[in-house]
Amino acid sequence: MSKFSDPNYLKGEQYKDSSNLDARVAIHQRFSTNPYGWHNWVFEYLLKLPEDAKILELGCGPGYLWKENMSRVPAGWRVTLSDLSPGMLDAAWRNLVVSGRTFQFQEIDAQSIPLEDGSFDAVIANHMLYHVPDRPGAIAEIRRVLRSEGRLFATTIGQNHLKEIANWIQRLSPGTDSFSFGSPFTLENGFEQLKQFFAQVTLSRYPDSLQVTEVQPIIGFIRSTSRAAEIVEQKLAKLEIELEQDLKENSKIFIQKDSGLFEAIK
Repeated sequence: MSKFSDPNYLKGEQYKDSSNLDARVAIHQRFSTNPYGWHNWVFEYLLKLPEDAKILELGCGPGYLWKENMSRVPAGWRVTLSDLSPGMLDAAWRNLVVSGRTFQFQEIDAQSIPLEDGSFDAVIANHMLYHVPDRPGAIAEIRRVLRSEGRLFATTIGQNHLKEIANWIQRLSPGTDSFSFGSPFTLENGFEQLKQFFAQVTLSRYPDSLQVTEVQPIIGFIRSTSRAAEIVEQKLAKLEIELEQDLKENSKIFIQKDSGLFEAIK
């Protein structure tokens, strides 16, 4: 099993707290070219839900989606935030407790959701299904806890998302398998996986890219990945020099992005 889908590694190392994810999110917050913002865009889809909707988020991480949209959350929504990692749940609680809003927090493995059948109007899986070893089992569980006509909002990435960073990491650690941010569940293959469980599935893509004007956020991103332990520091230092030269010559470093959202209706 790769680190990318190893629950022990994810829970105990990569996502034991929010620091690695924070480092990766920072580059998007600072250098994305679409001014609307990813979390604002995702939240637009949630606003079609009823005013009294009951919502479960799987793999909530530090609660970014809710933190950035707090003023837009209908007063009648009942929201349960869950994650495999207790460290992530703690970060989510810290980010959201200051809002004064009531959220439920629960440690949950998406492969075995300890909640009743048909109990939610919506389930959110935001950039997390590619981490789940038994994805069919997890999707079946999601369908089980949804009410009739309930909706799954599953975000993920395309196969060329952050391709430039993937290529740099492959150069730094060529002796391992090609680096992938989410190949088990992508914009290219997710539709067929969801169609096995949901009659209606649609895909929407979010247009964006990165135009980075500092090298250190790129280095910080690379250090935050599951491949960091395999990277020789001398090679990383050499890449940093190359990127600084590139930045000096071109003023910006372009990095492609490809993210989107599947909406599946039970």
